[in-house]
Amino acid sequence: MIAKLTGILDDTGPDWAVIDVAGVGYLVHCSAKTLAALGIRGDVATVHTELQVSENDMRLIGFASGAEREWFRLLTGVQGVGSKMALAVLSALSTEELQRACGGGDAATVARAQGVGPKLASRIVNELKDKAGALPTAPGAPGLAAALPAGAASNDAVSALQNLGFKPLVATQAVAQALDELGEGAQLDALIRVALKKAAR
Repeated sequence: MIAKLTGILDDTGPDWAVIDVAGVGYLVHCSAKTLAALGIRGDVATVHTELQVSENDMRLIGFASGAEREWFRLLTGVQGVGSKMALAVLSALSTEELQRACGGGDAATVARAQGVGPKLASRIVNELKDKAGALPTAPGAPGLAAALPAGAASNDAVSALQNLGFKPLVATQAVAQALDELGEGAQLDALIRVALKKAAR
């Protein structure tokens, strides 16, 4: 699977770009925000990619960041949202705006995307609300890690959950929820105990 391309930006269109990698031109479908981030023809460009294969089509979708790709995967997991619709949402909203909208139940913001009606916007928000906080909004910046108060107890609790086999994002989300329940002054042992219950759901 092709995960990333780096090459010369050879050509662009309304929703696509051609990236020349060592003489091979890759047609990559992109959101408007990714196209804007790629620069102008002749620039060196890097895109994170997702290869989509169907019965009669195979296409590369390109993203300016790994965060945008993760949101694309989440969006296309929602019933009624195909790749074109997901790119329309990512053209209208930044990953930060999308995270805030889903986390806050703000369907009206999602409905700003071209072709997304109120019903579909509500479905997107409802299905992604619980997942929104755990996704990154920029390269390498986990969404919920920033929400954790800086402190040894919260960091140690996240490490403890990771040592028990939980993925980093799951561990961070569970500790954030435990902090909400117990308060920022929570002791480490109580924090781990409650976070474990949250992570195991």
